Amino acid sequence: MAEELIIPESGSKENKYTSLIPQIEALILDEDDLVANLANISAALKQAMSFFWVGFYLVKKKELVLGPFQGPIACTRIAPGKGVCGTAWSEKKTVIVKDVELFPGHIACSADSRSEIVIPGFKNGEVFIILDVDSTQVDDFDHTDQEWLEKLMRILEKTIP
Repeated sequence: MAEELIIPESGSKENKYTSLIPQIEALILDEDDLVANLANISAALKQAMSFFWVGFYLVKKKELVLGPFQGPIACTRIAPGKGVCGTAWSEKKTVIVKDVELFPGHIACSADSRSEIVIPGFKNGEVFIILDVDSTQVDDFDHTDQEWLEKLMRILEKTIP
């Protein structure tokens, strides 16, 4: 695949994901470098979906450590159960937060972030990576985002030896 995304400029969120996810899959399935894949996924999601912040945290030595991302600078390390990312890690499930100001223990890496979706990725049944996506709009994420971003994480998991 060429390093160019072809995404409809108009249309529903579903239509954008339907076009985007197969392109990301083609981009990462033949690449065995995790950092390269995470960087390209972050860039593709930011470009195609116009997210405020999108990136990854990797589980390292019992904490989440910042990986490739697109957007303003971010928190570097997150403990289990802390903030939205730490909660998704501890609970081993996707967490959607409609208004981060109402989420107990939210870690405010950017005051501009207003809603968030966090999706864990698994290796051998354990969370090894977290996809974190932020928006400047309250209540910007829904079941459509969850469905497609979880599909993306299942594709990413296939690239991990």
